[in-house]
Amino acid sequence: MSVAKETSVNYVPFFLLASLFLALYIWNFTRVDPIGHGVDTTKYEYPAENYLAPDFSLSNMDGNELTLSDYRGKVVFLNFWATWCVTCAEEMPSMEKLYQRFKGRDFAMLTVTIDKEGKDHVQAYLDKYALTFPVMLDPDKKVANLYQTTGVPETFIINKSGVIIHKAVGPRDWSMDSVTQTFVEMIGP
Repeated sequence: MSVAKETSVNYVPFFLLASLFLALYIWNFTRVDPIGHGVDTTKYEYPAENYLAPDFSLSNMDGNELTLSDYRGKVVFLNFWATWCVTCAEEMPSMEKLYQRFKGRDFAMLTVTIDKEGKDHVQAYLDKYALTFPVMLDPDKKVANLYQTTGVPETFIINKSGVIIHKAVGPRDWSMDSVTQTFVEMIGP
């Protein structure tokens, strides 16, 4: 004759976890809405989609200082990269095609290298891959940290009002027809 073992289920951890999820859900919908459900998000600065892009100034390869806010009124392609990054090299040719397609229009491509080796090292890389788009130097990662990048490559698409409308982590083919069509629509005639 066997005796059935009685088992009891402890529901306390389940209720604690459910309460935590409920609290997070309520908190999410009572804070300032970051994706613009009726809120003017252009006044908020944060490096994610639908926020005003944090302003910065960096020196370019010629030693001239470029400031992001000077490009207001243009669609800005802001890309963080490094010469040692294999996946950056994968997307660079498509970035060059995008740059050539839209330069001279209401479009600006600004790239930020986090290389510490200096501009001669970066210039050699640009020459090797025949890249002509503007490059800014951020060896101390001040701007990369401002944008809270998690690595390279990382790209932010900023609309004419200065609002980040897309963030891409990792390499992309920026020369695909669907991508260029999206830029045509954003830039306009």
